[in-house]
Parts: sequence; structure tokens; C-alpha cells
Amino acid sequence: MTKIRLKHSLFILLFLFPTLILAAKPYSVRMADSEMKRNPQSWMIDFSSRPKWDYCMGLELQSIYQVWKLTANPVYFNYVKSYTDTIINPQGVIRGYKPEDYSLDKLNTGKILFDLYAKSNEEKLKKAMDVLRNQIIKQPRTSDGGFWHKKIYPDQMWLDGLYMASPFLAEYGAKFNEKELFDEAAHQILTVAKHTYDPVTGLYYHGWDESHTQKWSNPKTGTSPNFWSRSIGWYMMALVDVLDYLPKDHPQRPEIIKILTNLSQSLEKYRDPVTGMWYQVTDKPGEKGNYVESSGSAMFIYAWVKGAHNGYLPKSFGEKGAKAYDQFVKKFIKENADGTISLTDVCSVAGLGGATHYRDGSYTYYISEPKRDNDAKAVGPFIMVSVLLKK
Repeated sequence: MTKIRLKHSLFILLFLFPTLILAAKPYSVRMADSEMKRNPQSWMIDFSSRPKWDYCMGLELQSIYQVWKLTANPVYFNYVKSYTDTIINPQGVIRGYKPEDYSLDKLNTGKILFDLYAKSNEEKLKKAMDVLRNQIIKQPRTSDGGFWHKKIYPDQMWLDGLYMASPFLAEYGAKFNEKELFDEAAHQILTVAKHTYDPVTGLYYHGWDESHTQKWSNPKTGTSPNFWSRSIGWYMMALVDVLDYLPKDHPQRPEIIKILTNLSQSLEKYRDPVTGMWYQVTDKPGEKGNYVESSGSAMFIYAWVKGAHNGYLPKSFGEKGAKAYDQFVKKFIKENADGTISLTDVCSVAGLGGATHYRDGSYTYYISEPKRDNDAKAVGPFIMVSVLLKK
């Protein structure tokens, strides 16, 4: 009887062993492994059908690089490096990148080049960084010096663009001793805050049109009509990432920390009481058609946790962020039959204006954009905060 029980126990252990091993891995590793299985080539990230220089690849590859630093497993480093090997030629020319488009989105992927260059010393990576940095020299601006989001969006600042540009410029300034870039990075953060802040909610509107000519712009203020969580999330991540490189004695540093602190406090009011997460349209929880959305939620949690870890926010936000992370996993992480995990309920894309399909920034518009699983805009922040928490 004892032998039968022993054999039965051994069978159960062998059956469960792969599951136990998977469960023992941190979510940062599990999600990185899952994404690499779904996208065998790094240029395939975010459902891409061809190699391209895109902010989504830059966001997720930053996170996978952090998994390499956490684990020292070369498979993660090689995955990131394979992207730059594919996209950047020996002369430092970036495939598909056109400086004359003046798109802030294109700067984001440059963030993965700093560490790769420091490790490999490949000259083509430095050349590519210089090309991206030099885009800013002629970047079109508003009358008070704010970057246009893109050339095709004249007179417009979007919160998204602050994450794409300011941390890249601040890191470039720190790594290559261009102190004027600290002032530029800070100026952009404070300029968009001045134009998009709403004192009633404590939140920031998605965009601002200085000309007040866009259909989506408020005739008096130029702001877009709604608060989109992911755009606020981009802005929050810009704040904590810029502070990593902005000198301790920089005159705008206290003001940036104040913005981060006030925004963090404001967002507490808009959490869903059941899931602990945030809605697609931030200030309208429970309104018909609105839904808790994972990319904005991941970005908020990342900013809370990193902000507290680095001393930019009170420690209480680190505790709140850790609890919110557990709630995030419960709500959005799905186990798959093949041992991978998926991240659900990501708004695929949203913007303002446009030539073919005009995006009016209305409530109806934001809730109408499709959702999908495993979008890089949620996966990247989730992996990064998982690394920070080592969960």
C-alpha cells in the first residue's frame, strides 16, 4: 500500500513539475519568454510584418534588456541586439527613419542604443544616436518652444511625445556631456504641463493645439476634450525616467517632482474600486462603454513604484504600487495552454486628428478603438515594473 501511494505521489510530482518551474519564474522572465516565443525575431514585436524603426519596439526591447540585466542570461541581450543589427546598417543609417518627418515617436527607440553602445562600442550605434539627437535641432516648435508631436500635426503638443523625446534627450545629455539637453528635456515637460493641466481633476488632457484650429481643440484653451489614461501614463513615465538623468541641482527638478507627486495623488481618485485599475477614459469610471485598460494602468503602476524606489515619491506609493501590481496580474494576466502568458485588454492605438480617419478626441472615440492582447505598449511597462518589484 505504501509503495502504491509513493508511486502515486511521484506521478503527481512529475506531472506538476513543469508547472511548478514556470510558477517559480518571475513575471518579468515569463512575459519576456512568452513574447520571444510569439515573436521569434525581435522586429516582429507588436504584430509587425516587416522590420521597422518604431517606438513600440523600443519600449518593449528596453524592458527585455532590463530582464537581461536581472538574469544575466545572454538570450535576452542577443534578442535586443538582433533588432539593431537588422535595422541599423554599418554606416549608422536607420532603416525607414526620415528626420524630415520630425516625429517624436522615432526618438523613443534610440533609448536602447545607449546601453548597447556602452557594451559593444559599435560606432554605428553612436552614429544612429547622433542622428536622432540632431532631429531636435530643427524640430518644429510652438511659440513657447514646445515640440510639435510630428510635422503632420502642426502647432500640437501631445502628452505621448514627452515620453518619446525627453528621457532620450536627458540620457544623451548625461552620457555625452551635453548639459543644454537637460534644460531642453525639462522645458518640454513643463511646457506641456502648462497647456494641458486641468485644475478641477488634477489630470492632463491628451493634447494641446496652439492654433486652436483643430476640430478636437477647445476654442478657448486649445486642449483636447478628454483624459486618456495611456497618454497620462506616457507623461508619468517621462517624469520618472527624466529624473534619472536630470542633475540633482537642476533648477526645474523640484517642479518636475511636484508634478509627479500631485498627479500620483490625483490618480488615486480614479481607480476602479473592484479591480484597482484605471479606465480607458480616466475620469469617467463606470460610464457606459468605458473599461479598465491595461497599458495606462501598467504605466501608472510603473511610475508609482519607480518614483518611490528612487525617492521621487513618498514610500507609500511604492506600497500602493506593489499592491496595484498584484491586482493588475489578477485582472490582466492570462495563462495559456502552451505555458506562455498573455496580457489582455490593451487599447491598440489612439490619437488626435489625422488626414484619413479623423480622431476627434471624444469619449465615444476613445472607447471605440479596438482592444487586443500582448500589445507592446502594455507589455513593456509590465515587464519593467516586474523587474523593479522582482515579482
